[in-house]
Amino acid sequence: MRLYVALARGFGPQPGWPGRTAYEIAVGAVLTRHTAWANAARAVTALRARRLLRPDRVAAMSEPALAAIIRAAGTYRVNARRLQAFSRWLLARFGGRVSGMRRVALPALRRDMLGVPGLGPETVDAILLYAAGRPVFVADAHARRVLERHGVLPRDTGYEQARGVIEAHLPSDPALFNEFHALLVAVGKATAARSRFPAGAPRSARPRRARPGRGPARPSP
Repeated sequence: MRLYVALARGFGPQPGWPGRTAYEIAVGAVLTRHTAWANAARAVTALRARRLLRPDRVAAMSEPALAAIIRAAGTYRVNARRLQAFSRWLLARFGGRVSGMRRVALPALRRDMLGVPGLGPETVDAILLYAAGRPVFVADAHARRVLERHGVLPRDTGYEQARGVIEAHLPSDPALFNEFHALLVAVGKATAARSRFPAGAPRSARPRRARPGRGPARPSP
């Protein structure tokens, strides 16, 4: 909590995960794996333009047709399979409603989601936290790197171990987990910027310093 408070004071409120509906947020979580968020955002926009941001419509499409629409999202053929697998699971399990994921015991729900082809722990936890509002910490590489540097985690801590440590030492609050992860990403970006533009670099070569709480939203994995 001391680290969280210090980061909150230093960086201010962070923008949340972008998305107009819970399902759209879940789609973004699936598509952002192994690609930049800007690429995933273009794919989400393409789906929205065709009014396809509904699980029944995504599930009913042919895989090649879906892949063509989300071509901007990195490994688009793989992502098409993952997105259809998640959409069909959501339809079968909750009638296509993400809200149904909020009323099921979390451990069993997480195990069930990890059985969906192509969904790994980071993607599942991002969907649970950002789309369904469940208290799960997304312990991705960005977060672990900063936590290790500050001595909260030992070096080379694995995903599940890191998630367990954070969830055991913070209140089980999805809003807190959401903001803490965003703050860890913010400090990671600031550290990376300093490494690219050391103190001796010409001022004209350095990026402008963003004001706390401003800038584009930074989604999780």
